[in-house]
Amino acid sequence: MHSVLLAAALALGSAAAPGPAATLQLAVNHQAGADPLILDSLRYRNRAEEDWSVARLSYLISGLSLQREDGTWFSSPDSVAWMNATTRRQTMSVSGIPAGRYQALRFYIGIDPKDNASDPSKRAPDHPLNPNLNGLHWSWQGGYIFMALEGLHRSGKGQPEGFSYHLARDPFRTEITLKLPLDLRDEAVIPVIFDVAAVLDGVKNISFAKDGVTTHSRDGDPLALALKQNLARAFSISPNMLEAIAKTSAPPKAAPLFMPKKFTPFKFTMGATFPMPALPNDNPLIEERVDLGRQLFHETALSRDGTISCASCHLASAALSDPRRFSIGVAGGTGDRNAMPIFNLAWKREFFWDGRAPSLRAQALMPIQDHREMDESLDGVVKKLSLKKAYSAAFERAFGSPEITSEKIGLALENFMLTLTSHDSRFDRAQRGLETLSAEEQHGFELFMTEREPRMGSLGGDCFHCHGGALFTDHQFRNNGLEITEADPGRAKVTKAGIDRGAFATPSLRNVALTAPYMHDGRFTTLEQVLDHYSVGVHRTDTLDPNLAKHPNGGLHLTMDDKKAIIAFLKTLTDAGFVSTAAPSTK
Repeated sequence: MHSVLLAAALALGSAAAPGPAATLQLAVNHQAGADPLILDSLRYRNRAEEDWSVARLSYLISGLSLQREDGTWFSSPDSVAWMNATTRRQTMSVSGIPAGRYQALRFYIGIDPKDNASDPSKRAPDHPLNPNLNGLHWSWQGGYIFMALEGLHRSGKGQPEGFSYHLARDPFRTEITLKLPLDLRDEAVIPVIFDVAAVLDGVKNISFAKDGVTTHSRDGDPLALALKQNLARAFSISPNMLEAIAKTSAPPKAAPLFMPKKFTPFKFTMGATFPMPALPNDNPLIEERVDLGRQLFHETALSRDGTISCASCHLASAALSDPRRFSIGVAGGTGDRNAMPIFNLAWKREFFWDGRAPSLRAQALMPIQDHREMDESLDGVVKKLSLKKAYSAAFERAFGSPEITSEKIGLALENFMLTLTSHDSRFDRAQRGLETLSAEEQHGFELFMTEREPRMGSLGGDCFHCHGGALFTDHQFRNNGLEITEADPGRAKVTKAGIDRGAFATPSLRNVALTAPYMHDGRFTTLEQVLDHYSVGVHRTDTLDPNLAKHPNGGLHLTMDDKKAIIAFLKTLTDAGFVSTAAPSTK
């Protein structure tokens, strides 16, 4: 969530008596040279005569300090912010600063060692260090990524290839110090420029071809050292200190909708290592609403001819996915995408393979109205349910009124589906010391979590960039090397952005051994086929995700033993307890 900007006032060069505590906002403008940074095509060129683009720029800022005129510093050591160029998240607000005159600003790219070693699962849903928010912590290896700079590059007229520069680990926390004359009174905005081109062409000129296309900041890595040196000089104060900054405000928390006078809070369960989810404030989990949602999930009256329900295409035995390539609707018709599994949805922000649904309650109502699926109108569903006395009583218990509406149907289904959490696989139990993975499974886990970085002698499976962390997904939309078709351009159909062509939601790998077929169109029937795709079948396009585009043509070129070990590990992610209790049928 963006910081709140109440007002801005900078006065340069004039004296001011000390006053009460003030608020300072850092507003970072992302640029490439003198121009605003644009995230799309290969429009920039470095000194090595290589074209490059940025697909992702995400980083952590901490430790904001101001230097007084006598040379002493006021520090706000607990200040931390997450910046993300893709979503234009670029402000950091710090309050409680003594009013007065200052001559320099200091902050760090990266967080202090204590925070870096802290437990990320304890962070509030909207905290900058919650990994489900920032996507900069992949668990099990420890520590955050301080800056992720990813994109494509090309030499001459060749095919674009990817680069993935990740600065991490305590030695690579980078200090930024900027001179400025500041008379801080009540509130002020400091417009700062982050020149991304200077990260590549700075004290050290970086060539993708000569210096490498990937780094995870290992000890002695010259590429990581060069990036840190350049990063320290990539920031500057905007020449126009009084430039206008768009005002933003945090949306107020929504009040609970249709709460009954008497209700029973639902006990939400999740894995101990899971990040805190942002559950909807206006639809709190209560037993009465969860029970109603479960009934509706199995209710065939939601379809036009009364033959199918949500559960018809989300089978418990398949971890609430559909083992068919395409689900079959009321008239025998099919769509062109595989039904996604339904679990751990409390951590998602957009739904469906292309993210077209902005909430789970909106997603729940779409299949009802889809002519290829349930082919019913919402008014038709309301009328049919209203004829059943049991539902009037259930809506009374869940919403404080017997009135049935499509809005309440969506809220009940959302309430139920939010409770479907999967977190107790063999892998989880091994992490808790209750079970032991075999040597092959452990090796597969190590390959899964290891970067493929031949320059540093690392030949891992590189799976964690998209499927890392306790949820085994980053919930992002990525082009994973399947051929792009005009019939289904993926995320681009929703956003209309060229950079999203061929991008689809990253699914969780939990229960992946049960959720075949795989990919958005269900083209692969086995995990072996999936690993073959990432090994030799990746199709290179100009929107291919940088974490795949950085590899040789075809993909990772894994050995047979490596693929076998990774698959052995993936099978440890099956949660038998979840499968046995998922969406039980109701009377």
